[in-house]
Amino acid sequence: MVKNTASVVEPPLGIRYEVSGGAMLLHQAGTGGPPVVFLAGGGMFGLYYWNVHNLVAEFTTSVIYDRLGMGWSDVVDLPRSGEQVTDDLHELLCAAGVPGPYVLVGHSLGGLYARLYAKRFPDEVCGLVLLDPTHEGIVDYLPEKDSQRFKEDWNPDDLFPPEQMEAMRTVYRATFGRALAAWPAEIREPLLAQGFSSEGYRQSTREPMNVPHLFGEVRGAGPDPDIPLIILSAMGSDTFADELVPPDARSSAAESNQAKHRLYTDRAAALPRAEVRRVDDAGHSGIAWFRPDAVVRAIRDASSR
Repeated sequence: MVKNTASVVEPPLGIRYEVSGGAMLLHQAGTGGPPVVFLAGGGMFGLYYWNVHNLVAEFTTSVIYDRLGMGWSDVVDLPRSGEQVTDDLHELLCAAGVPGPYVLVGHSLGGLYARLYAKRFPDEVCGLVLLDPTHEGIVDYLPEKDSQRFKEDWNPDDLFPPEQMEAMRTVYRATFGRALAAWPAEIREPLLAQGFSSEGYRQSTREPMNVPHLFGEVRGAGPDPDIPLIILSAMGSDTFADELVPPDARSSAAESNQAKHRLYTDRAAALPRAEVRRVDDAGHSGIAWFRPDAVVRAIRDASSR
């Protein structure tokens, strides 16, 4: 089911393009190639990567966009399959006249979508930069208590009653506001208003709830293509969000970081043009905000190989 986007405020950047599933917001800046396309993390959307997008646009074409159901794209039922998400992006780039091949930059869940896109459309991708990506192999590396959440699809409406959802929305909005405090108000305020409206936040919790299904899609799509691949492994904590993690869970988070890094290293070793770069002073959520230099360096390197 598709309906018009429920915008709280107008987007500060971008144009909406029609694809089969609805209208999607895309903003591009810069010139040259290969074009760089940012695939947001789960529950996030393109404008969250405004800072690195601007830096990349100084030397090549840079694209940020909102997946259907997120941000300023049309509202749809979530979660969606990886096939749907990658088909949407394929159509969107064609509709917006962005020529490939692309360097795809995928953060977290976006890393899973980026790899699936490269598997499904190998002639359209010339490099991958993955920012602390979700990976289907993680269940084999994490302790059982941590890996269980990757083994079955969730329904956020069952997990979070309305009063808890509202409390979470309030806390996360304040937390993200602090993280983006230095951004221009004309970018930051519409972003927070749209992302943390009641409906916007509810959609953000729904988007990543079918990760086990996505894992199966990525496995079933065949091997990763032989293209340059750089994985940035965030080994630090998101200090701007420390209050969101109970003290007794912080040691578990550090253990999960080590397991994740082993996974990335093992998988990169099996690919001829892959490497892993540790980022010790940034966490999973804030890697693009607090280490844009590392992100841009990886994009430059993947683009030139």
